[in-house]
Formats: sequence, C-alpha cells, structure tokens
Amino acid sequence: MPPTADEFREAVSRFATGITVVTCVVDGLDHAMTANAFASVSLDPLLVLVCVEHESRFHDAVSVAPGWGVSILSSDAEPSARWLATKGRPLEGQLEQIAHHRSSVLGVALIDDAMSALECRTVEMHKAGDHDIVIGEVVTVEGADPALGSTLDPLLYFQRHYRAIAPEDS
Repeated sequence: MPPTADEFREAVSRFATGITVVTCVVDGLDHAMTANAFASVSLDPLLVLVCVEHESRFHDAVSVAPGWGVSILSSDAEPSARWLATKGRPLEGQLEQIAHHRSSVLGVALIDDAMSALECRTVEMHKAGDHDIVIGEVVTVEGADPALGSTLDPLLYFQRHYRAIAPEDS
C-alpha cells in the first residue's frame, strides 16, 4: 500500500527547514505567506524556488505578479511567521504590524529584521501535485554581510513546530 498523506507529513516533518516570508504586489495590494518550501536552485543564473499551494490566495497573486521577495527569518520573527501563516487573515493591512520596506526593483515588501532578503523575477512555474514550484531569478540581495549572519539565530520548522537553534555550551 502507498503511504498516506499523514504518514508522509510525519516523515518529512523530521527534516528541519528554515522559515521565510514570501511577498508580492498585485494592483498595489501586498500579498504575503510564510513558507518553508524554499530553496536555492542555481548560481548561474542566480535562481531560487518556492512552492505555493494552488488553493491559496498567494498562488493567485504570484501567478500574475512579475516577481516576489523572500525574507529569511531569524528566531525573533516567529510572531510574523505565525501571523502570515494564519489562513483567512485579512488581506488588506496584513503587513501593518510587521516592520518592512520596499525592495529596490519590484517594490515588494521585505521584512526589516530578516536575516537576509532576496528580490526575484519569476522565470518559470511548474505544476507539482497540489502546489506550483515558482522559480525566480534573484535580482537583488540584502543582508549578505557575513558578520551579521554570525550574530543571528535562524527560525526553523521541525516536527510541525517553530524552533531555534540551541546555543552551544561554553
């Protein structure tokens, strides 16, 4: 017998992933979602991907937007991640309580206290089951300073819970 969706979900929950907020703008309205299905794809050209559920409002938006932003979250940003993962939250004003700024090329919202952020132009979308794989070419990078990265702890998702890396014993 093939595995059930619950068995699969439990198995893959044991793979720790980073947490991102992905954003786009359509008709002047910000769209955002929390995502852990994000990955780098290529260095030449610079490509990343995010997986977006077909039934989500964000899918409708990212399908027509020219591009999107990715904010890679630190453990301090858990409240933002939780809010933007809440189904049925109001679309208008969803970023009002989250400090953010506009990216320089596409004008998408990027989270101010993100560990780093990318601005991407959509180059391909591929259907994959109940999600689409959205591939973007990276056009800007923020927060790539190696000194900054060593002072922040990433927000992780493991066994269906948000987690932080435990500090090393001295």
